[in-house]
Amino acid sequence: MPPPFTLVRLRESGDAFAHACRIAPKSGAGTLVFVGRFDLAEFAVVLEPGEPLSTARRAFYAGMVALTDALRAYAPPNKTVAIGWPDAVRIDGGLVGGGRLGWPPSVREDEPPEWLVFGAMIRTVAMSERGPGVHPLASALDEEGFGEAGAVQVTESFARHLMRAIDGWQVDGFDGIARDYLSRVARERKTILRIDDCGNLLIRHINADRIERNELIKALATPSWLDPQLGGPRL
Repeated sequence: MPPPFTLVRLRESGDAFAHACRIAPKSGAGTLVFVGRFDLAEFAVVLEPGEPLSTARRAFYAGMVALTDALRAYAPPNKTVAIGWPDAVRIDGGLVGGGRLGWPPSVREDEPPEWLVFGAMIRTVAMSERGPGVHPLASALDEEGFGEAGAVQVTESFARHLMRAIDGWQVDGFDGIARDYLSRVARERKTILRIDDCGNLLIRHINADRIERNELIKALATPSWLDPQLGGPRL
């Protein structure tokens, strides 16, 4: 791991996100929890924002930019790494995983949270039988030609890109993070996307006098890409 990170390694049956949320109050910023799995890159990092929860939650977007940058670093030239707002990661349309965000349940919106946890899972190897037409909306890195990009490589790449994203945020503000994130989100024609100060997605329909508002906090409540029974990305 890059120097600012402290690695905590769990066994294959561990839950990186849950563990990071449990230890966050004592472990502090930069703690990166990693689960050694063959079929998944699963990790979570502890952050300590210095602003109220209502705006600090935008750190989720920095995590998603870092996650997709980590994958783009290993992607074949013809592969598109895209985001389904707010949390799903797709490669050429196939779901490979996504990100999630945790914070202390007792913190108020106008208070700085003691910690945030950004967690992610990316399917690196397809473990199920894949006959024609079986799970057509799901994919894995090995099926998309990512070569040797396994769990360790994806996690290390994420850590490097997260440092870069946070540095950019501190120097130039959140606008750069928002631009990078929105450039990876599929959009309807004649629409303009914007992220507001609380992380909500605003969709303005050109030639129509209306703005559609999608609340980040509600979208994060149930990760769209996660199958709780599988303990991994949906099939």
